[in-house]
Amino acid sequence: MRRFVPIIILVIGALALYVDAFPGAKFVVLSNIDAGFTQSLDTKLGLDLRGGYSVTYQAEPITDPKTGVVTRPDSSSMETIRGIVENRVNPSGTLEVVVETQGTDEVIVQVPGATDPQKIQDLVGKAGNLTFVPLDRTTYGYFDTTAKNGVAGTKTLPAEGADVPADAGPALFGGNQVDGGQVRAFYDTSAIPAKWAVNLVLKSDASASFSTWSTANVGSYFMIVLDGKIVSHPYIAEPITNGTATISGSFTVDSAKSLATLLQYGALPFPMYKLTDSNIPATLGKTFLNQTLLAGAIGIGLVLLFMLVYYRLPGLIACMALAYYAVAVLAIFRIVPVTLTLAGIAAFVLSVGMAVDANILIFERTKEELRTGKSLVSGIEAGFNRAWNSIFDSNMSSLITASILYFGGSSTIKGFALVLIIGVATSMFTAFTVSRTLLRVVVRQSFAQKAWLYGVTDEEFQARALSGRSRREARVRV
Repeated sequence: MRRFVPIIILVIGALALYVDAFPGAKFVVLSNIDAGFTQSLDTKLGLDLRGGYSVTYQAEPITDPKTGVVTRPDSSSMETIRGIVENRVNPSGTLEVVVETQGTDEVIVQVPGATDPQKIQDLVGKAGNLTFVPLDRTTYGYFDTTAKNGVAGTKTLPAEGADVPADAGPALFGGNQVDGGQVRAFYDTSAIPAKWAVNLVLKSDASASFSTWSTANVGSYFMIVLDGKIVSHPYIAEPITNGTATISGSFTVDSAKSLATLLQYGALPFPMYKLTDSNIPATLGKTFLNQTLLAGAIGIGLVLLFMLVYYRLPGLIACMALAYYAVAVLAIFRIVPVTLTLAGIAAFVLSVGMAVDANILIFERTKEELRTGKSLVSGIEAGFNRAWNSIFDSNMSSLITASILYFGGSSTIKGFALVLIIGVATSMFTAFTVSRTLLRVVVRQSFAQKAWLYGVTDEEFQARALSGRSRREARVRV
């Protein structure tokens, strides 16, 4: 396995350079993995650094048509609306979206760097009421599963996007009977031609009733209706007894994922009316961003200078590993993707410090091993091995803390925590694997067999040849 480590490092580095440096690079995006390896990659900036799109919605009262009683939104229902809207717009939790209630019945949504305001409006403004409505066989025909052809009725099937016809029967069940945790948009390659669809699983009561109806109505059409508009009208090819249904239609990847998102987080308790929308500027501005980046660059530059001056050759190796680390982390930010804010930049700089800290532990331990009389190769191997426990414990503590922040914090806190998690996890790989591999190559070179390159005196340093008796002694002493 050890001989494959350099190859793995080179492959990861080349891939990261491709993602970071090539204009128009295309790769998979983890938040939209079903779209494959043809997605454009860029660095996403938050509201404070780039600005974005803001839209304000008002929750409208509901009037009972039978009793005339008007129900108005209260603080509890507004908090429910806020949670549903945030989950719809930011299902991955990485977009640094701001969703806030205002007054007694308004919700403000701010999305950084938004390029498709209509998509955001569709996610926020749709009530998300899903119903499954059967169509009468005599009126709208059916599909003869034996002859493999459609049988016409007295009326043609309603078009997708049209309103539900007045003569349609009562709904079989609604969206509240869908298990939101098992809704998934997917590319259905079994269809001819292949197309995007949404797969869902019904809860037990709806599953039982749908099983009974589908068994008795093989070939019948039924409508899938979202907020009063027909999404599609498939036919029952065979009895559906396992509670699993597929919504197919003229979906694009975005519309399929939008529908899946609406179903995952449920319907809004009140209809929403758009009040205002606008593009918003960066809250910190370009000048502040440049100053922040300059400060970060100076800080990281001073750290690298310290490593070079104090640790010399191992410090140079650490600087090279940190450069590798920066390239790899930026690539991960684009692949996830991560929305960078000022808090995210702070988390990145913090993770750089932790990566340097790991190298310091390793190099100090290596010095101690060299001073005990170990050979150069043996001392470096022992330094890495004996520093690993401390590095692992400290980084795991940071990962646990960051995970708690991610799963329990607000959108801004989640962004900070996600950047820290990525940074710390990557730093463990670069500090222990990349640095170690580079040192293993370098110390075998003749120019590296000098005491001052490792910060020890000639008396403390015992560089031995890597063959014969000395090699055997090194193995015994380690």
